[in-house]
Amino acid sequence: MKKIALLLLSAALSSTALAAPETYVIDGSHTFPRFEYSHFGYSTQISRFDKTSGSIVLDRAAKTGSIDVSIDATSVNTGFPVFNQHLQAEDFFDTKKYPTITYKSSKLNFEGDKPSSVDGTLTIKGIAKPVRLEISSFHCMPHPMLKKDACGANAVAKIKRSEFNNGKYAPYVSDEVTLSIAVEAVKQ
Repeated sequence: MKKIALLLLSAALSSTALAAPETYVIDGSHTFPRFEYSHFGYSTQISRFDKTSGSIVLDRAAKTGSIDVSIDATSVNTGFPVFNQHLQAEDFFDTKKYPTITYKSSKLNFEGDKPSSVDGTLTIKGIAKPVRLEISSFHCMPHPMLKKDACGANAVAKIKRSEFNNGKYAPYVSDEVTLSIAVEAVKQ
Protein backbone atom coordinates (compact mmCIF):
# COMPACT_ATOMS: atom_id res chain seq x y z
CA MET A 1 0.00 0.00 0.00
CA LYS A 2 2.85 2.38 0.83
CA LYS A 3 4.39 1.70 -2.58
CA ILE A 4 1.14 2.64 -4.35
CA ALA A 5 0.79 5.85 -2.31
CA LEU A 6 4.43 6.72 -3.02
CA LEU A 7 3.91 6.02 -6.72
CA LEU A 8 0.79 8.25 -6.82
CA LEU A 9 2.59 11.04 -4.96
CA SER A 10 5.55 10.77 -7.33
CA ALA A 11 3.23 10.93 -10.37
CA ALA A 12 1.41 13.97 -8.94
CA LEU A 13 4.69 15.79 -8.32
CA SER A 14 5.95 14.92 -11.80
CA SER A 15 2.81 16.27 -13.46
CA THR A 16 3.04 19.44 -11.36
CA ALA A 17 6.61 19.94 -12.53
CA LEU A 18 5.53 19.51 -16.16
CA ALA A 19 2.75 22.08 -15.73
CA ALA A 20 4.98 24.78 -14.33
CA PRO A 21 4.82 28.18 -16.00
CA GLU A 22 7.75 28.97 -18.30
CA THR A 23 9.09 32.49 -18.85
CA TYR A 24 10.22 33.58 -22.31
CA VAL A 25 12.12 36.81 -22.99
CA ILE A 26 11.17 38.63 -26.18
CA ASP A 27 13.85 38.54 -28.87
CA GLY A 28 14.05 42.17 -30.02
CA SER A 29 15.88 41.19 -33.20
CA HIS A 30 12.90 39.07 -34.35
CA THR A 31 9.92 40.96 -32.89
CA PHE A 32 8.44 43.78 -34.94
CA PRO A 33 4.99 45.24 -34.27
CA ARG A 34 3.63 46.70 -37.52
CA PHE A 35 0.70 49.01 -38.20
CA GLU A 36 -1.27 49.45 -41.42
CA TYR A 37 -3.66 52.20 -42.43
CA SER A 38 -5.30 53.61 -45.54
CA HIS A 39 -3.59 56.74 -46.82
CA PHE A 40 -6.35 58.88 -48.41
CA GLY A 41 -7.64 55.70 -50.07
CA TYR A 42 -4.64 55.69 -52.39
CA SER A 43 -2.81 52.84 -50.71
CA THR A 44 -2.32 50.87 -47.52
CA GLN A 45 0.78 52.12 -45.73
CA ILE A 46 2.75 49.74 -43.51
CA SER A 47 5.18 50.90 -40.82
CA ARG A 48 6.77 49.22 -37.83
CA PHE A 49 8.52 49.73 -34.53
CA ASP A 50 12.14 48.55 -34.37
CA LYS A 51 12.59 48.20 -30.58
CA THR A 52 10.42 45.86 -28.53
CA SER A 53 11.13 44.19 -25.20
CA GLY A 54 9.28 42.22 -22.57
CA SER A 55 8.36 38.76 -21.43
CA ILE A 56 5.76 36.07 -21.95
CA VAL A 57 4.86 33.56 -19.26
CA LEU A 58 3.27 30.42 -20.62
CA ASP A 59 1.81 27.39 -18.87
CA ARG A 60 0.65 25.19 -21.72
CA ALA A 61 -0.57 22.39 -19.44
CA ALA A 62 -2.78 24.73 -17.40
CA LYS A 63 -3.62 26.78 -20.54
CA THR A 64 -2.74 30.08 -18.87
CA GLY A 65 -0.15 32.77 -19.23
CA SER A 66 0.67 36.44 -19.22
CA ILE A 67 2.27 38.99 -21.52
CA ASP A 68 4.15 42.18 -20.67
CA VAL A 69 5.45 44.03 -23.73
CA SER A 70 7.05 47.47 -24.11
CA ILE A 71 7.47 49.13 -27.50
CA ASP A 72 9.83 52.06 -27.89
CA ALA A 73 7.62 54.57 -29.73
CA THR A 74 10.71 56.54 -30.79
CA SER A 75 11.71 53.52 -32.89
CA VAL A 76 8.81 54.04 -35.32
CA ASN A 77 10.08 53.21 -38.80
CA THR A 78 8.18 54.30 -41.91
CA GLY A 79 11.20 53.96 -44.16
CA PHE A 80 11.46 57.76 -44.36
CA PRO A 81 13.32 59.59 -41.52
CA VAL A 82 11.38 62.86 -41.92
CA PHE A 83 8.06 61.02 -41.62
CA ASN A 84 9.36 59.08 -38.59
CA GLN A 85 9.87 62.46 -36.86
CA HIS A 86 6.40 63.59 -37.98
CA LEU A 87 4.80 60.55 -36.32
CA GLN A 88 6.76 61.19 -33.11
CA ALA A 89 5.24 64.70 -32.82
CA GLU A 90 2.45 65.70 -30.44
CA ASP A 91 -0.33 65.14 -33.02
CA PHE A 92 0.54 61.46 -33.27
CA PHE A 93 2.65 59.41 -30.80
CA ASP A 94 3.97 62.42 -28.82
CA THR A 95 7.12 60.48 -27.94
CA LYS A 96 8.60 63.28 -25.82
CA LYS A 97 5.75 62.82 -23.36
CA TYR A 98 4.91 59.13 -24.05
CA PRO A 99 8.04 57.31 -25.25
CA THR A 100 6.61 53.84 -24.58
CA ILE A 101 3.63 51.86 -25.86
CA THR A 102 2.68 48.85 -23.71
CA TYR A 103 0.55 45.73 -24.00
CA LYS A 104 -0.20 43.72 -20.86
CA SER A 105 -2.34 40.64 -20.47
CA SER A 106 -3.01 37.85 -18.02
CA LYS A 107 -5.62 36.12 -20.21
CA LEU A 108 -4.54 33.80 -22.97
CA ASN A 109 -7.33 31.89 -24.70
CA PHE A 110 -6.56 28.40 -26.00
CA GLU A 111 -7.99 26.18 -28.71
CA GLY A 112 -6.72 22.72 -27.96
CA ASP A 113 -3.07 22.94 -26.94
CA LYS A 114 -2.27 26.29 -28.55
CA PRO A 115 -3.13 29.89 -27.68
CA SER A 116 -5.67 31.31 -30.14
CA SER A 117 -6.09 34.84 -28.79
CA VAL A 118 -4.98 37.18 -26.03
CA ASP A 119 -7.16 39.64 -24.12
CA GLY A 120 -5.09 42.51 -22.82
CA THR A 121 -4.68 46.23 -22.36
CA LEU A 122 -2.95 48.39 -24.97
CA THR A 123 -1.65 51.75 -23.72
CA ILE A 124 -0.76 54.49 -26.21
CA LYS A 125 -0.18 58.11 -25.14
CA GLY A 126 -1.23 57.22 -21.59
CA ILE A 127 -4.65 55.94 -22.75
CA ALA A 128 -5.36 52.29 -21.90
CA LYS A 129 -7.95 50.28 -23.85
CA PRO A 130 -8.82 46.59 -23.98
CA VAL A 131 -7.53 44.94 -27.17
CA ARG A 132 -7.87 41.33 -28.27
CA LEU A 133 -5.02 39.94 -30.34
CA GLU A 134 -6.04 37.05 -32.61
CA ILE A 135 -3.17 34.58 -32.96
CA SER A 136 -2.81 33.23 -36.51
CA SER A 137 0.21 31.01 -35.83
CA PHE A 138 2.02 29.73 -32.75
CA HIS A 139 5.04 27.42 -32.60
CA CYS A 140 7.49 26.32 -29.92
CA MET A 141 10.63 24.19 -30.33
CA PRO A 142 14.31 24.14 -29.37
CA HIS A 143 16.05 27.06 -31.08
CA PRO A 144 18.62 25.51 -33.47
CA MET A 145 21.25 28.22 -32.87
CA LEU A 146 20.66 29.25 -29.25
CA LYS A 147 20.16 25.67 -27.99
CA LYS A 148 17.27 26.87 -25.79
CA ASP A 149 13.52 26.45 -26.10
CA ALA A 150 11.84 29.26 -28.03
CA CYS A 151 8.32 30.19 -29.12
CA GLY A 152 7.03 32.39 -31.89
CA ALA A 153 3.66 33.74 -32.92
CA ASN A 154 1.88 36.09 -35.27
CA ALA A 155 -1.06 38.11 -33.98
CA VAL A 156 -3.46 40.69 -35.42
CA ALA A 157 -5.88 43.28 -34.00
CA LYS A 158 -7.79 46.28 -35.29
CA ILE A 159 -7.99 49.50 -33.30
CA LYS A 160 -9.25 53.04 -33.84
CA ARG A 161 -6.36 55.42 -33.44
CA SER A 162 -8.69 58.26 -32.40
CA GLU A 163 -9.46 56.29 -29.22
CA PHE A 164 -5.80 56.80 -28.27
CA ASN A 165 -5.75 60.58 -28.96
CA ASN A 166 -3.98 59.84 -32.24
CA GLY A 167 -6.69 60.69 -34.81
CA LYS A 168 -5.25 63.60 -36.76
CA TYR A 169 -6.41 63.68 -40.42
CA ALA A 170 -9.11 61.03 -39.86
CA PRO A 171 -11.12 59.98 -41.80
CA TYR A 172 -8.92 60.87 -44.80
CA VAL A 173 -6.10 58.89 -43.26
CA SER A 174 -8.07 55.97 -41.87
CA ASP A 175 -9.02 55.92 -38.22
CA GLU A 176 -8.98 52.12 -38.25
CA VAL A 177 -5.49 50.69 -37.97
CA THR A 178 -4.50 47.04 -38.29
CA LEU A 179 -1.82 45.94 -35.85
CA SER A 180 0.24 42.93 -36.95
CA ILE A 181 2.73 41.57 -34.48
CA ALA A 182 5.43 39.04 -35.28
CA VAL A 183 7.02 37.91 -32.01
CA GLU A 184 9.75 35.46 -31.03
CA ALA A 185 10.80 34.75 -27.46
CA VAL A 186 13.49 32.58 -25.86
CA LYS A 187 13.01 30.60 -22.66
CA GLN A 188 14.94 31.97 -19.66
